[in-house]
Amino acid sequence: MYLGHFSLREAPFSITPDTDFYFAHEGAQATLNTLLVALRSGEGFLKVVGELGCGKTVLCRQLLKTLQDECVTAYIPNPDMGPDDLLFALAAELGLRVSHRQHRHQVMTAIGQCLLDHAVHGRRVVVCIDEAQAIPVRTVESLRLLSNLETEKRKLIQLVLLGQPDLDTKLARPEIRQLLQRITFSEYLGPMATGTVNDYLRHRLARAANNEHTDLDVFTPEAVQRIAEESAGVPRLVNILAHKCLMLAYGEGVHRVSLQHVAWAVADTPGLIRPARGPLAWWRWLRGRNRRSAVPARTAGEVYE
Repeated sequence: MYLGHFSLREAPFSITPDTDFYFAHEGAQATLNTLLVALRSGEGFLKVVGELGCGKTVLCRQLLKTLQDECVTAYIPNPDMGPDDLLFALAAELGLRVSHRQHRHQVMTAIGQCLLDHAVHGRRVVVCIDEAQAIPVRTVESLRLLSNLETEKRKLIQLVLLGQPDLDTKLARPEIRQLLQRITFSEYLGPMATGTVNDYLRHRLARAANNEHTDLDVFTPEAVQRIAEESAGVPRLVNILAHKCLMLAYGEGVHRVSLQHVAWAVADTPGLIRPARGPLAWWRWLRGRNRRSAVPARTAGEVYE
């Protein structure tokens, strides 16, 4: 790929939720701080709703990473399962050996005893459920039952739901209003402010830098402004555009991402206002441009070497 060209040790704009690249922009850090304060004060049920691509999963993993030395943590990335399967998944996360031949009551009892043992030793248990909008309505009752696990003085389990706006719609349904009433803190995670995008780009380049001499000012001010506008501050879209821009700059053999590079990337990126021209249209355009200008173009295979 373009790593050597820009003196990078790894791809800086991957869309995988890597906490090494966590960027504490104002909205994300405020949400994280609220979660930490609420969990440390013993609140039992919390909710974070965020728009698509705004970093809910990396926020969730950063939360678990922050808490790992002070409490027992569990993570359920896909709760689209039946009531019993959710309990089995939680039991597995807590290190319990349970069999699918066991009845639901037996599994619930085992989980309760495990939580009580942790409480006796002064350990809090935090469970994060990602993509919570996918929880079937019939499974929500299992969450309500888990939230009932408590002593006279404290909750035995603390649950954090993270999901897209559809989660609020689901929780508003009359048949599960009992669960909604138990949520004590609710946070919203939105896009970054457009003025923050430059710091975000530099942060990710710095985290991926091969050494202290790596140039962090790869994107011109005009390019940064266009990326901020086209992505509307959504981190995932920023990453997609930035990645394509670096590939285009590498293909031309230059070390600066220009406004034109962003325009080409925008034209080929689904999810933006402007329609895409087809898969890898930007790469085919660049190769054609290089041929017309008699500048040898790298092949797609060479780009990914």
